This record gives sequence, C-alpha cells and structure tokens, in this order.
Amino acid sequence: MSDVENTEAPATEIEETPAASTTATGLAEPSAAEETAESSDAEGRENPRKVREGIVVSTSMDKTAVIESVDRVRHRRYAKTVQRNNKLFAHDENNDANVGDRVRIQETRPLSKKKRWRLVEIIERAR
Repeated sequence: MSDVENTEAPATEIEETPAASTTATGLAEPSAAEETAESSDAEGRENPRKVREGIVVSTSMDKTAVIESVDRVRHRRYAKTVQRNNKLFAHDENNDANVGDRVRIQETRPLSKKKRWRLVEIIERAR
C-alpha cells in the first residue's frame, strides 16, 4: 500500500463566534445585527455635514452673506485657548440676513468659487 491513500489530517474542532463566522473564502461574514445596522444607515442616513454659528459681517452681494465664525482652539505647545476667526460665504436665498445677525449655517456642495455654506436659520436678529 502507498502512503498517498491515507493523507487525511486529524479532525480538529474550530470554535466559531456568533459575531464573526467565516465563509469558504476566509472572510468574516457580518452578523445579523451588523447587517440590519448597515441597511438602516443606507435608508435613513444622518447628515454628516458641518454646522456652524456666526455673525453676519456683510450682505452686499445678492443671495450671499459673509459670516464670521469664531472657533476656540487649544494651542498645541502652550495649551492656551486661542480664538480663530473664519469668514465663510453662505447662500441666503431670500436675502433674509442683515449685518449683525447671529445665524446658523450648514456645509453644502460648492455653489460658486467661494460659497460652500448655506443659511439654515437666523438665531437672533441684530438690535
């Protein structure tokens, strides 16, 4: 008899966890809980766009407001809180905003060369 006939390896039991079972390709299958989480994300996905608050600085352009947003950032080396100002160009469809208003803006697709934000609401009117 030849040695080729009896080359089976001893059977060993492999423990499979319910969260990650493997397929024939060796890749882990997502569990049922993960599949439902992924499918619900595709349907009712939360909007990951940034939302900022700021003060309207200029409204001289048509359907555009310039908003100054203040960010408080910790300095890397000195660990001091520093204020940084950004001027953001926001789309104001109805020209509702006036200079001095506190507004909330949201990130959107590029609308022009500098406009990447849109006016969501006017929080407080200028006095």
